[in-house]
Amino acid sequence: MAEGKIIKALSGFYYVLSDGVITQCRGRGVFRKNKVTPLVGDYVEFQADNETEGYILKVFERKNELVRPPIANVDQAILVFSAREPDFSTTLLDRFLVLVESKDIDPLICITKMDLLQKDEIKEIEGYAEHYRSFGYEVVVTSSKTEQGIEELSPYMRDKTSVFAGQSGVGKSTLLNVIKPELDLKTAMISSHLGRGKHTTRHVELIHIGDGLVADTPGFSSLEFTDIEVEDLPQYFPEMVEASEQCKFRGCLHINEPKCAVKNAVDTGDIPSYRYDHYLTFHQEIKDRKPRY
Repeated sequence: MAEGKIIKALSGFYYVLSDGVITQCRGRGVFRKNKVTPLVGDYVEFQADNETEGYILKVFERKNELVRPPIANVDQAILVFSAREPDFSTTLLDRFLVLVESKDIDPLICITKMDLLQKDEIKEIEGYAEHYRSFGYEVVVTSSKTEQGIEELSPYMRDKTSVFAGQSGVGKSTLLNVIKPELDLKTAMISSHLGRGKHTTRHVELIHIGDGLVADTPGFSSLEFTDIEVEDLPQYFPEMVEASEQCKFRGCLHINEPKCAVKNAVDTGDIPSYRYDHYLTFHQEIKDRKPRY
């Protein structure tokens, strides 16, 4: 028996990477019986007599999985946000950060289109970048046009399975093409071979970029906090986790509790007010969520 990682799923076939060789496999019927669907990113056990006739025998336990795109065992989400067109949004960024961390995925913040900014605007964006770095996040500031920050970004993908996520129009595809110029040509060739139009949703595939694997489809199409409870929300704000060690009450939600160190840190400016405002908004949204039955 051999072990490997599924890097593509298409038309009932799973393409498993093992020791540099890709084997085309089918899933055993037992998976359907047990309602197990192998996903791109899964580590599996398989057997094969050749590279086109293999069978997946076992799917190993996942550390996480996403619904859209359907992918498992993601190490890192590269959150791509443009400085302009569309304008940089801390509200949307914080929403992504909470969702990513709730899935046990390490976030990397990538701010793009810096070439569109004036000097005073650059200072503002760099100020936000420093805020997020002070919270403990990795932040890379880039421009696909000038290639600013591209060399800094590539090492973050080494030996990791990453998804690129962010709102439409921020430049995710452009960024990937700058990192790996031949990527656009390769994607077009695959689409042509499969007879699929440019606007058709493609299959999920992990592609080699920057010494790592990257999902070539957008991540996190849903930004709802469906699986997060109010008592868990504070742990997804790292600067609040640190400050909360001084809160009077264990399990403090930093809303109405007395002698709350987080609220004190907001008052003194140690925690930016916009981060706390977003926390309050998300907290209320989760409280107002309709219960699932």
